[in-house]
Amino acid sequence: MVIINIVILHLAFNIGYPFHLAMSMFRNGNLTDDIKNLTTFAVCFAGTLKSAIYVLKFYKIRQMEQIIELLDLRINGEEETDIYIKLRRQLRNILYGFASIYLIVGIFAELSFLFQTERGLMYPAWIPFDWQNTTLNYYVANVYQVTGISYHLVQNFANDCYPAMMLCLISGHIKMLYRRFENIGFNDPSDAEAQSDLENCITDHKRLLKLFQTLESFMSLSILIQFAVTGINLCIANAAVWFFVTEPMGRTYFLFYAMGVPIQIFPTCYYGTETEQSFEELPYAAFSSNWINQSRSFKQKLRIFVECSLKKNTALAGGMLRIHVDTFFSTLKFAYSLLTILLQMQK
Repeated sequence: MVIINIVILHLAFNIGYPFHLAMSMFRNGNLTDDIKNLTTFAVCFAGTLKSAIYVLKFYKIRQMEQIIELLDLRINGEEETDIYIKLRRQLRNILYGFASIYLIVGIFAELSFLFQTERGLMYPAWIPFDWQNTTLNYYVANVYQVTGISYHLVQNFANDCYPAMMLCLISGHIKMLYRRFENIGFNDPSDAEAQSDLENCITDHKRLLKLFQTLESFMSLSILIQFAVTGINLCIANAAVWFFVTEPMGRTYFLFYAMGVPIQIFPTCYYGTETEQSFEELPYAAFSSNWINQSRSFKQKLRIFVECSLKKNTALAGGMLRIHVDTFFSTLKFAYSLLTILLQMQK
């Protein structure tokens, strides 16, 4: 029974919702409706694709959870506890930030619908029955649209939150590992204890690399789709605000939409950059330890670790684009270029 309900849910919203938007694309009565239809379709279709990709790779979530559990067990001392507390606060802020974005966009979408002067749908779309002349059908159509967009907002919220939170989590654990490397040889000067601490830190580093690589393979294609959709929707939303849409509520909706779209990818890009930089700092942490007073065996292990840790660890979207702040600004430039081309074509 549960499986049947899941299948019905996916058919109704993951497939049916983008389909009923696509069937009305560029067939609406005015340009505002065409733009609203196109941007909503792009977001819903991309959300469906990302969800399908995540479902196929869902087993990797359990793999990442197991690694995180092992890393959490290594947290020790006041410095690491402070980093962990700060990390929890950052994760909570990411969650609240994404929730605020989706809530604001959802509210203004609803307001633009409520302030319509004529009977219409929340989003211009194809409905397989006469909703314009029958009150009951009108309410059925709007309930479906409100439920469907709520479903997609929650789905995209989860899809967009997870990569950013995981990258933040990895960055936090790398910072804790940095402190462990720095303290090697100071708390207990004996060589045996120092070697044991070094080996444990090297094991933690291997786990972090495994976690990072698993996350990259899990989110790579989905983030690439998000970059593409962000660039296109940002271009269309800005064009709507400044050149095409004249209705006050319509312009307000597209203004907040244009502000919200790039923020969807910024946390992921930001923590992708932070994770990359944190990995690069680990060799310095290793040489900040009390390695001078240790044995030749300790120094040899430390040297091998430093050589291995010099390799750059960069998360890539689709194996092509860095999940990095630079890519975030490149996406904004891409949207501006598209907007310029669109305006030139209009002339």
